[in-house]
Amino acid sequence: MLEVLQKINGVLWGTPSLILLAGTGFFLTFLLKGLQFHRLIYAFKLAFTKEDENDAQAEGDVSNFKALMTALAATIGNGNIAGVATAITLGGPGAIFWMWIVGLLGMATKYAEALLAMKYRVKNANGEYSGGPMYYIERGLGRKWKWLAVAFALFGAFAALGIGNSVQSNTIADVMRGFHIDGWVTGIVLVILTALIIFGGLQRISTVAGFFVPIMAVLYIGGSLLIIGINHDQIIPSFQLIFHYAFNPISAVGGFAGVVVAEAVRNGVSRGIFSNEAGLGTAALIAGNARADHPVKQALVAMTGTFIVTIIVCTMTGLVLLMTGFWDPTGGTISGVAHDATLEGGALTTAAFGSVLGTFGEWIVSLSVIFFGFSTIVGWYMYGEKCFEYIAGLKYINAYRIVYVSATGIGAVASLTTVWAFADMANALMMIPNLIGILLLYKVIKNETDDFFKSKAFKQPTKKVS
Repeated sequence: MLEVLQKINGVLWGTPSLILLAGTGFFLTFLLKGLQFHRLIYAFKLAFTKEDENDAQAEGDVSNFKALMTALAATIGNGNIAGVATAITLGGPGAIFWMWIVGLLGMATKYAEALLAMKYRVKNANGEYSGGPMYYIERGLGRKWKWLAVAFALFGAFAALGIGNSVQSNTIADVMRGFHIDGWVTGIVLVILTALIIFGGLQRISTVAGFFVPIMAVLYIGGSLLIIGINHDQIIPSFQLIFHYAFNPISAVGGFAGVVVAEAVRNGVSRGIFSNEAGLGTAALIAGNARADHPVKQALVAMTGTFIVTIIVCTMTGLVLLMTGFWDPTGGTISGVAHDATLEGGALTTAAFGSVLGTFGEWIVSLSVIFFGFSTIVGWYMYGEKCFEYIAGLKYINAYRIVYVSATGIGAVASLTTVWAFADMANALMMIPNLIGILLLYKVIKNETDDFFKSKAFKQPTKKVS
């Protein structure tokens, strides 16, 4: 079964899919006239300032800030630690450049997802809003497309149990074993904490996310900046490596096999997509709950999430690996730094931090893995719930919660190679209907954007709430 799944994923995550994702981002960037660049400062102001009077009185369940924190809780995960290390060891320093490109283009895709989620959201029986690709596919394209909406929801509900849950609890359990804590103990603790949070509903989840995400950012980015500051003389050489090897192959030297430019592009694009999830439709599942008097406002806020994840967090990881010389996967002569050639992923990032900050650096990465993993479990639950709600309604939500909590415990003690493969497949299958919906609704995206930036609400901001 694993071999079959790997072959399927090889097709689903092959070059055509990556071109489709990047191509959609490029098309939307052109359509919106580079909105993610010239409206970025305004978008951050919307995200991190108090709600204005119009937004505070608008319909919705959570503020723009809490919606962003919930999305970041699910998006900022161990892929930002392990995924970046994997991209660099397989694709070389140039992979970071292509990660930037897919992130900048993905901001336009994330903007479009959130805008459509707000425009086509619905209110459920509990009085809460529900939005996401399944709703804008069905309501925006018509009921003849409902089969595509159902397909997205099915794969989304399943993916939440895998990459958003079991995989994360397994990673946390691995870290805790380093502190001599058995996997089953970690599993029980995670089950209890996860249940306490998700059975409290969206408000509790968004509150927890609003608490955890800033702590994660300070902890991990702060540690990264400390290493960068200590090695400040390597900042320019590191960027030179990134830009040079983005367009030039790396020759085989010593034990290093070399990397062609195509590998830098492929690994940078694929890891970039996995890190920011732009195009998968996940952020749209929470964006529909935000309070905003116009869909464009929440769309701009959601867009900042991709910038934070890829341009800031992933870049921090990449610079640490380059500055410490741990980008050479064999510990060979290119970097001049000898290290265990068997290290990969998160272990490589941990070693890089430890090489500068000692045990303190290793603790930073270990705690970050725990925080990142747990916040991802909590954030992805909302994605899974919204998808399950679309399929089965609210009647069986508690049953889904029980299954989700159980998956957390199982993940802490199970071997998840096959589960990860299933989750990768589900992610790809979420992407396809989502991108179809976005591309077919491009006129709506364009019209809503033009409407907002020509309105008095944009030109004359309302008074801030005290």
